Amino acid sequence: MAELGSKGVTAGKIASNVQKKLTRAQEKVLQKLGKADETKDEQFEQCVQNFNKQLSEGTRLQKDLRTYLASVKAMHEASKKLTECLQEVYEPDWPGRDDTNKIAENNDLLWTDFHQKLVDQALLTMDTYLGQFPDIKSRIAKRGRKLVDYDSARHHFEALQTAKKKDETKIAKAEEELVKAQKVFEEMNVDLQEELPSLWNSRVGFYVNTFQSIAGLEENFHKEMSKLNQNLHDVLLGLDKQYSGNAFPVKAQPRKKTKLFARLRKKMSSDSTPAKANKSPSPPPDGSPITSPETKTVNHELESSTLEAPGASIPKSPSQPAEAAHAGAEAAGSEAAAGAEASKTEGDSGSSSLPAVVVETFPATVNGTVEGGASSERADMPPGFLFKVQAMHDYTATDSDELQLKAGDVVLVIPFENPEEQDEGWLMGVKESDWIQRKELDQCRGVFPENFTERVQ
Repeated sequence: MAELGSKGVTAGKIASNVQKKLTRAQEKVLQKLGKADETKDEQFEQCVQNFNKQLSEGTRLQKDLRTYLASVKAMHEASKKLTECLQEVYEPDWPGRDDTNKIAENNDLLWTDFHQKLVDQALLTMDTYLGQFPDIKSRIAKRGRKLVDYDSARHHFEALQTAKKKDETKIAKAEEELVKAQKVFEEMNVDLQEELPSLWNSRVGFYVNTFQSIAGLEENFHKEMSKLNQNLHDVLLGLDKQYSGNAFPVKAQPRKKTKLFARLRKKMSSDSTPAKANKSPSPPPDGSPITSPETKTVNHELESSTLEAPGASIPKSPSQPAEAAHAGAEAAGSEAAAGAEASKTEGDSGSSSLPAVVVETFPATVNGTVEGGASSERADMPPGFLFKVQAMHDYTATDSDELQLKAGDVVLVIPFENPEEQDEGWLMGVKESDWIQRKELDQCRGVFPENFTERVQ
């Protein structure tokens, strides 16, 4: 007991605390069972809800701010390694050697300064802001315990007053304990009723200051970093001019050279056997006379020149009417589907001196659907339109099915009719200017290297 007394704790105090805990536990059980009423303060409960929300938001902000700082530090290290790499590969006889070293040094200083200011003006402020919450949280919990003590003392006093056999001494003592418990509770309650709303309202100014500081620091950092990057750009531009003859060209990814028209001719030759049409019709097997003046013939001997380029015209017989004189050999991008259509020749069979020439054409398809059948396509875009790209470099076509590109050209990308024939790194499309002008895919579309372009839509 002497040891307890030396520390300011007596046996009586310990017993009193134990008794308080038992009384509080008993009071809470009675309140939960509905056998004892509980003092309620809805306004204070709302303040507590706001406090818990504010604490949760502040804790999350602190966590995210630390993550942001860790990312800045990681970016600093990555930038430092990148500039060190530049210093190592920059040969001593190249112009701007000293400038690159100075830029690398300033780059490192700029990152270090940015990180330190974020710590001072954001993180430390955040820590100070959150530092007040533990004390208030502890006081809220203590107020809750004192409220239970007050309710318990009130119930005890009311029970003695309504007892059949009244003991005035006990009633007087119970009343004294009730007044004491009420005073302790109300003192804590009043303080918190003033502090909690004030703390809740302070969050606005704190958030404003925090994010203004971060935004301002970022703005200044990027301004200074932009100057360094411009200096580095100028140094490398000078190096490029001195060694312009050794510039690294942008190259297209190699193609398999699957030519459209070669595949088309191969397809046509495999589908039918070349045969010459007779100049005059043969009599029917049954010996009946020929009554129709019309002669319909199909010539599968197609000149290779008729399929050499999109839109090539087909020779016509002098006796053929104008509407059957011209037929185009359709080339569908890098994908030519199969299908044949025979042209009809009209006129007197006796006056025809040359056989009619008919070109077999193949309807183009997009993802297995014949073009022209998709009513949902946008009216101002080609069928199957996927997205737009813009040429970043000039590209000289090396094959008849490729697009010739100039830097700045906008291309409307469309799908290959047969995805299996698409070469890796190549896209199918039509120049936007050609599409607006002609609204035709057959004569305008072609393939082009993807790495010469960038997506814009």
